[in-house]
Parts: sequence; structure tokens; C-alpha cells
Amino acid sequence: MRTTRVLGQVAALAATALLAFPGAAAADDGEDPKDDAAPTEAGTSFRTATAIRPDQEATAEASTGDYLYWAFPVDAGQRATVHATVKLPDAAARHAASTWQVDVYDGLRRRQACRLGTPKRQAARDAGSVSLSCTLRTVRAWSEQWANDPLPGTYYLRLTVTDLKADDLGLPVRADAKVTTTDAGGAQAVDGALGEPLVPGAGSDRQKPAAATEPEDGWASGWWSSRWLWTAGGGVLAALAGVGGYALTRGSGRPARVPQGL
Repeated sequence: MRTTRVLGQVAALAATALLAFPGAAAADDGEDPKDDAAPTEAGTSFRTATAIRPDQEATAEASTGDYLYWAFPVDAGQRATVHATVKLPDAAARHAASTWQVDVYDGLRRRQACRLGTPKRQAARDAGSVSLSCTLRTVRAWSEQWANDPLPGTYYLRLTVTDLKADDLGLPVRADAKVTTTDAGGAQAVDGALGEPLVPGAGSDRQKPAAATEPEDGWASGWWSSRWLWTAGGGVLAALAGVGGYALTRGSGRPARVPQGL
């Protein structure tokens, strides 16, 4: 009975250890972001890019042929996906199909490749809208100088039309943009850290993406990943397993009975 009771206590402690660490992280992730007003315009260059935060809806009224720019932060260990939808002009006013494209650049203005999504799509002449998306590679905390790995800092979303009949230039369009991020987990973490995030200097006085695109909790700088949780949890489980093994091998603690007549 004593051994059974000890094993029950060990199992309960082990379950608590496994749930405690992820629970703390989930509590932090569940904090409500700032209720900032959604941007209703887009920049026309890198320097004037409109700052948006992850999960924030952004809209912009523009003319067909304009380049639209938004800036957003991505930290180490995150995987970002950009979404863009263009509400096209009335079909009666258009003369041919059009092709739309989203491009994503990092803080050094290096174009980043899409792992998933549809970054380029053709819209038929009678289409009412066109939707685009691009999922980036996981942002690394550190990289070699010669590599083109995505690093923490400000990223830029650019939306434009790439194939259009000249007669359709200047027609009004409405663009919706949104960025979502997910935590890639400790399996994607790397040793080392970037000295400073790739955040360019502020733009115009009206728009300052360098400051506005900093994460609300600050830059992680590569020191934190979920590997810390699993390391700590593994140490606790190892200690509990040792206690359980000792309880099993020591027995009930009563001395063995010696047969009579010996």
C-alpha cells in the first residue's frame, strides 16, 4: 500500500510539472494586445510604410498601379504570414484581366521567399476581388553574414499589380492587409543572438515604422525559446523518476521472516 501511495504521488507531481510550464507560457500569450485603431492608409515606399501589428486589420484606398507598403515586426522564433485582398473596380470599367502580387522584405530590404501561400495571382476581368498570401520562413535569432536567413526586426509588405492593361491604370481599388504570426517552437531555435534587431531609422515625422513596429513586449533577442520549458520539465521528471524508483526497490521496509527450524 505504501509503494502504491508513493507512485500515485509521483504520477501526480509529474503531471503537474508537465502542465505547469506550458501553462505559464499560454498565460503570457493570452494577454490582450493594445486596442489600437486599425490603419486606413498605406505608404508608397519603404520610408513611408504604414506600421501595423500582427493580427491588426489594415485597409487602404488607392489607384490601380500604386505601390502599397506596410511595415510590421517579426521576432526570433516566429513564422509570419501576410494576407492581402484587393477589391477590384467595377467589371464594366475594366478592359482586361490583371495580375497582383505581394512581396515581403526584411529590415535590410532583402526580398524574402515564401514557403507557402499564393503571392501572385491573376484576376479575371469580371472578378470582384483577388486574395494573396505569403508564409515566410521561421525567423532566426542569428545567422551567418553570407546567408539570406530571415532575422528579427521590421518587415515590409508590398502590394502592387504586375500585369495590367494601360487603359485600366488609375482605377480605384480597396486593399485589405493583415499579418499573422505563430511560434515555431524550440525545435527551430538556434544558439546565438543578433546584436540588434534589423530596424531601420524612422521615416517621416508622420509615420515612424521603426518605433511603431517594435513588439509590445520588446525584442526577445534570441535568448528565449520553449526549449527552456522542456529542459526544466525534463529535470523535474528525472528527479521524480528517481524518487519513484527508490520507492519501488526499497520494498515495504519490513524485515524478511526467517523460517523456523533453521
